[in-house]
Amino acid sequence: MEAYFDNSATTRVLDSVKDMVVKVMTEDYGNPSAKHRKGMEAEQYVRQAAAAIAKTLKVKEKEILFTSGGTESNNMALIGTAMANQRAGKHIISTRIEHASVYNPLAFLEQQGFEVTYLSVDHEGHISLKELEEAIRPDTILVSIMYVNNEMGAVEPVEEIGALIHGKAPSIIFHVDAIQAYGKLLIRPKKQGIDLLSVSAHKIHGPKGVGFLYIDERVKVRPLLYGGGQQKDMRSGTENVPGIAGMGVAAMEMYTDHSRKIAYITGLKDHMIDEMEKLEGVTVNSLKGSAGAPQIVSASFAGVRSEVLLHALEDKGIYVSSGSACSSNHPAISGTLKAIGVKKELLDSTLRFSFGLFNKKEEIDYCIGVLKELLPVLRRYHRA
Repeated sequence: MEAYFDNSATTRVLDSVKDMVVKVMTEDYGNPSAKHRKGMEAEQYVRQAAAAIAKTLKVKEKEILFTSGGTESNNMALIGTAMANQRAGKHIISTRIEHASVYNPLAFLEQQGFEVTYLSVDHEGHISLKELEEAIRPDTILVSIMYVNNEMGAVEPVEEIGALIHGKAPSIIFHVDAIQAYGKLLIRPKKQGIDLLSVSAHKIHGPKGVGFLYIDERVKVRPLLYGGGQQKDMRSGTENVPGIAGMGVAAMEMYTDHSRKIAYITGLKDHMIDEMEKLEGVTVNSLKGSAGAPQIVSASFAGVRSEVLLHALEDKGIYVSSGSACSSNHPAISGTLKAIGVKKELLDSTLRFSFGLFNKKEEIDYCIGVLKELLPVLRRYHRA
């Protein structure tokens, strides 16, 4: 049996997405900037995708900007917004559990003279609203807080955060990295006070290399790419029409019969947690039910290094992650696990299991059976 439990790294595309991408690449392959019929057909795909995505968020079509994925969306949200609004101040607030595509742009901005305050989190990965309120200053221009943590699935109280920020200082811009939240949670930027929202298609059974940034029409953002003036001068470069069209289909699929799909994935997560907690020497770092993200289980395995267990599971056809896939080329102890207070001896013994629409309960039962066999053997090896 094969069990793919690394859906937070990337997902298998839906058949409907594959069919759309192939159609656009082989039949309707025009450049959307071209003035002839082929170009207009391509432009229509871009508009249809923007309309579909806007509908899932209940925002305006013109507020959707297509990017190459989550990293570019986060970079544009942070760097583009900071540069466009720096006359109002140079103070930014974020958290200690952000993805590298937020941390590294913030580090760049610090080099440019901006000051960043990093909020702590509790053992469940949640920020303190009181700490956030105390961190806001007259020169604060931007707050960036992820919706769902990519390593252990903590869900931040986004609506309360938005209300606090805009209640205290309406001019502050609130950015949300929703790369692990979009498709899994119902998101309403206007209602939740979100000004900028980053999304990546390949986390929702869409194609790689495409994403979007929701930008509230009132927010000023400076472009990062200059050239032919595509997307109203906000992101030059020929649009990735096959990817954009595929992402539009994936968005519609995820938000059709949404509650049933998410209940199914949550059921898988809860079953995995229940079975994990029966195993000796295993600590689950994620919350069951709606208290945590529907798709992520983080678990620490005492006495076994995460990389060793990852490859032992791989040999049995089970695919998991030892952290953020984007950081796998630069292995280091997770800042998120440190921030939530995981014991020092477990920091290098933690794996992430993440689920999608294609997973089945039988795969979880198979994985639990394999863990029961592997863990005693690997612990003996580790001690030796």
